[in-house]
Amino acid sequence: MKLIIIDGCDASGKDTHALKLKEMFDNEDKIVEIRSHPEGDNFFGKIAKKALLKDGMVNKLKASVFYALDVFRSLNIYYDHEEIDVLIIVRYLMGTAYLPKPFSKISYKIFKKVLPTSEYMFFLDVNPEDAVERLNKRQKREIFENFEDICRVRNKIFSIIDGKWHIIDTGRPIHETAQEIKQILRKD
Repeated sequence: MKLIIIDGCDASGKDTHALKLKEMFDNEDKIVEIRSHPEGDNFFGKIAKKALLKDGMVNKLKASVFYALDVFRSLNIYYDHEEIDVLIIVRYLMGTAYLPKPFSKISYKIFKKVLPTSEYMFFLDVNPEDAVERLNKRQKREIFENFEDICRVRNKIFSIIDGKWHIIDTGRPIHETAQEIKQILRKD
């Protein structure tokens, strides 16, 4: 199974590019599964989604903890499915950057050792101003989807990210970003 990880701050295009990859692999007759966290198909994902739509520090912590449980649940479900050719996980390790600062680095290191990783780990980066402009077009905004939180989380991510990640600039046309991701996937 090819494992592809797509991570990034809010409004960086994670789901958009996951769907573009699914379309590409579907055209190659591959069996593709996308898990975009938090998922709405289970208890943990539902709690995380509800918390993301409310205000306050308790809901931020609740969203982060239940998000992590949702990620673990996804791996449990799909880890041993041999019929899947490509597993695309959206919002994975970098969710740790949403935790309070002392916990974000430690959690990232622990999760990176415990969770499977891949040579196909993409961090989609967008500058905070562009992210907020994209978010302003949405009807519903989540608790972290504001300029201050995007800046804070992005800074934390760049303090914990390591060399295994392909950092992709998504502040350009979608087809250019998609082409860069496809070129990296085609190198093997």
